[in-house]
Amino acid sequence: MATKNVQTIEDIAKLANVSKSTVSRALNNSTLINPETRERIQEIARAHNFKLNAPARNLSLRQSHTLGFVSYACCGKNFTAEDLFGLELLGGISDGLRNLGYDLLVIPVDPHEDSWEQHYLDSGRVDGFVLIMSTHKQKHVNNLVRHGTPFIVWGVPGPGSNYCSVSGDDFTGGKLATNRLVEIGRKRIGFLGGIPGELEVLQRYAGYEAALTEAGLAIDPNLVTYGNYSHVSGKEEMLRLLNQVPDIDAVFVNSDLMALGAIDALQSKGKRVPEDVAVIGYDDLLLAKYNNLPLTTIRQNVPLAGRLLAQNLIQFIQTGVVTNVKLPVELVVRKSA
Repeated sequence: MATKNVQTIEDIAKLANVSKSTVSRALNNSTLINPETRERIQEIARAHNFKLNAPARNLSLRQSHTLGFVSYACCGKNFTAEDLFGLELLGGISDGLRNLGYDLLVIPVDPHEDSWEQHYLDSGRVDGFVLIMSTHKQKHVNNLVRHGTPFIVWGVPGPGSNYCSVSGDDFTGGKLATNRLVEIGRKRIGFLGGIPGELEVLQRYAGYEAALTEAGLAIDPNLVTYGNYSHVSGKEEMLRLLNQVPDIDAVFVNSDLMALGAIDALQSKGKRVPEDVAVIGYDDLLLAKYNNLPLTTIRQNVPLAGRLLAQNLIQFIQTGVVTNVKLPVELVVRKSA
């Protein structure tokens, strides 16, 4: 028989001999709670006709059960690579949150602002952040670490770091792409990187360099340049490479969007892709496949990455366990190489 004495999460917690936070997660069907414990708590709640009051629960736990998805999307007038990559990653994150009782808030930030996270934390709107931005990323990471803010990053963690991350195997990606270009007989292979100095870019370059060295090809600084992941930068930097090394016959580009810009630049100069210059991109976004010239690229499992970003951040918020996951990559061969 139901009793009026069972009116709060704390009442259920006393009956089940567990913490209030465990009761809250169990009543939200969190998969992070032992199934037997979850069912026992839910049975107690049903026996006492207990209905979970979400605002009261959040207030008692000082949690919003909402994650903030942080990127630079919407800050400019034009789409950026992060808009396209971020949209696909967002789908994976949403899928990862589906059964965990969490919502998602999209937070576009100014890359030069330092205090954006405090506004969302102090107001109780989010419990933690998923970061996917490229430029100025390390500065924002350092701020979040200093403030003790729960967060997870898409990308390679810094040396000696102690925060959650999910990343692709960038060294292997760089090597796979360059090996493919070597295998099809190319000798003057360019590297069109992302943001200079970013760990992902450094590792992709290391893979590129290792493949060239193993093939007995010289490392030529004139074959190396960097963009900012945008279509425009891909076009501009490809023109720079053509000017510096007119006989370039292949290029490994650090994003699909930049690769499409590079192809535009090559075609504008009368170069045929792949006959004159082979092109390989990175990420395998939908636009790589559904394009007039389908793009050979390095596939990262973006949907899985999104799910892990969501699940591992929630795990960190609830348990304090820091996880660093590196996902495998694979070469996808299409017409551009």
